[in-house]
Amino acid sequence: MRTIYSLLFATLACTCVRAQTPTFSFLSDEQNEFVASEIQRLTLKQKAGQMTQVAVDLVFEGQTYVLTVPPVFSEEKLNHVIGEQEIGSILNVPSRSIPTPAEYREYIGKIQEKAMATTGVPVIYGQDAVHGANYVKGSTLYAQPLGVAASFNTELATELARITAYELKAASIPWNFSPAMDVGRHPAWPRTWESFGEDTYVNQQFGLAMLHGYQGDGISGKDNVVACLKHFTGYGAPASGRDRTPAYLPERQLREHYLPQFQAAIDSGAITIMINSGEINGVPVHTSKELLTDILRNEMGFEGLLVSDWQDVRYLYERHKVASNLKEAVRMAIGAGMDMSMTAVTTEFPDVVVELVQEGELSESRIDTSVARILAVKVALGLYEKNVWDPEEFPDFGGERFARKALQSAEEAIVLLKNDGLPLPIAADQRILVVGPTADNMRSLNGGWTYSWQGQEADRYLEDFHTIREAIQRQFPGRVTYASGASFDTLQDVTTAVSLARESDIIVLCVGELSYTEDPGNINSLVLPLAQRTLFDELHQVGKPIVLVMAAGRPRLMTGLANRSKAVLFAPYPGPRGGEAIASILSGRINPSGRLPLTYPRHTNALVQYDHKPTEARNGTYNPLFEFGYGLSYTDFVYSDLSVSSRVMNPNDTMEISVRVTNEGQRAGKHSVLLYTSDLVASVTPSVKRLRKFTKIHLEPGENQIVTFNLMPRDISFVGRDNRAITEPGTFRISIGELTAEFDYEPE
Repeated sequence: MRTIYSLLFATLACTCVRAQTPTFSFLSDEQNEFVASEIQRLTLKQKAGQMTQVAVDLVFEGQTYVLTVPPVFSEEKLNHVIGEQEIGSILNVPSRSIPTPAEYREYIGKIQEKAMATTGVPVIYGQDAVHGANYVKGSTLYAQPLGVAASFNTELATELARITAYELKAASIPWNFSPAMDVGRHPAWPRTWESFGEDTYVNQQFGLAMLHGYQGDGISGKDNVVACLKHFTGYGAPASGRDRTPAYLPERQLREHYLPQFQAAIDSGAITIMINSGEINGVPVHTSKELLTDILRNEMGFEGLLVSDWQDVRYLYERHKVASNLKEAVRMAIGAGMDMSMTAVTTEFPDVVVELVQEGELSESRIDTSVARILAVKVALGLYEKNVWDPEEFPDFGGERFARKALQSAEEAIVLLKNDGLPLPIAADQRILVVGPTADNMRSLNGGWTYSWQGQEADRYLEDFHTIREAIQRQFPGRVTYASGASFDTLQDVTTAVSLARESDIIVLCVGELSYTEDPGNINSLVLPLAQRTLFDELHQVGKPIVLVMAAGRPRLMTGLANRSKAVLFAPYPGPRGGEAIASILSGRINPSGRLPLTYPRHTNALVQYDHKPTEARNGTYNPLFEFGYGLSYTDFVYSDLSVSSRVMNPNDTMEISVRVTNEGQRAGKHSVLLYTSDLVASVTPSVKRLRKFTKIHLEPGENQIVTFNLMPRDISFVGRDNRAITEPGTFRISIGELTAEFDYEPE
């Protein structure tokens, strides 16, 4: 790296420009000087190109979104996009195809070669790899983020992210649009499964775990990529529950639930962020200088690259109606703080940027600031020195070592919610009927971003893995019959299903959803389609015990079904190995350990989170079907000896809280220990309780372990009446399971 910088310094006088170009704490002095010299060297047209990101379809033959199969690389289109327009970033996957690492290296190599010959600046290539390198053929896919959160295992999350980084780099892709830290506060939101659930602290901890897994100790490492936090901010709180629709967030709520996780990630080295596509309080976030500059940069200290989501600048006039045309939209977004526009399939953006500068609507110094941020990320990645990688340098790609972790993610993602009369594990001599619309497809195990945006290609690309039906048949050979019974919204062979149920001892009924994300995943009701409910009713009349498997990306209502089932499993998109994991739990080979990262509602209008206010629970009105953090095991974990190191906490204290956990059952198992606090009196109405710490342990039968947590004053703070974090004097209650203890916080 030093050599290339030195050569460029020899031809560029940059000592006079450093004061005009932002410097970056994640770069060395020499690297900052290099960025400044690049700003001096590039033309305005080239700078505008650096601020532009287009879909890779634009360098292949054929029509966007429907390329030929296999895709055919176009030298002519490459020359136009990179050679003439000098665009600095590419994203996504060639439509209708999933390339191998070698194929990625070939076409990304051509893109990089053209970029270096044209502008001398490498392209930064990005993808949404949210549950593995899901656009790379042969890669290791694992549970979706909601399932990873259900594991309450942040160490596992870090290991999964390392796998993704490794396999992305094998394909020469250095930028990952993950983790999503959106806090899914509306259960109908169609990206609930891409979040880590409804709790801010859980989102923070899993977001940090994934960030560290992606970036490691330095993003320039061979096995590392740069993470992109999504989506700043409030995206997971649409009032309607529908994607990209308005959210209404008072400043206190914004600061309590939607900023802390981003702040923690920024403090831990996040240098790229994607902007929320929606609007908050009537202001599209892409136009909000308050959020993108005043808060994110000036207050939260974010130095890096801020990229739009798909076509969102154009949507400012096409959807939000706050701009009259593209030029006005571009001016507003850049003025608010955006650095790079994911124009996706259109290429007018850089020309408009140049026009706005020439017309005096934007200053070139403002453009320089954004370009410096973009170049700083490219420098930090080491792309000037190496921007393609040889797949042969990544021998573990798609291998057995990674597969074991993916299977673990599936096993720990699945939550046992009910086991009345202990019908599970299924006995050795029982005959089993597997039935229902999610029993025999891979889409219901994997969700969106699985070889295609909507995940509809999962069955084709994952044919070597096992659906729930196939996996149960493998684990219970000769004892399983199958009938679909219904599609997702239409009854099918119900008569056959009922007949087979009469001949079986136990029914495994698989309901839920197909794959989806974003707008196509919008629904008008969380209630399951009538066909699935009718199928349950017909089978329930047979009188055989039903094990209900809810395979879905959000909590579809199942109150009547769950009440009449003997056992209930929630499988929040556990990934390609989800069928195997479910079968192993049913057979008892695996002891379930997942816990809900969201509140499972009982009724259509009872969508209240676990950290609700006291007035939301008056007269027993808070009564979810299953609470946040709930999850059963095949063994019994018992808490005892809760202790607090001091009855009083002062501002500089660290309080130690310990509890003994004993496995009093007959099986070994993993168990997540969750610590909540309740502020008994506060100047702003307190939540009934808030999760403050958690950890996961493994105990053999009869084994016990003392689990210790450290709690500091900032851990029990809240956003006060002045919209600033405060820890007020008063009494706090700690709860772990059914055990409680109290302490007082006293400022000195």
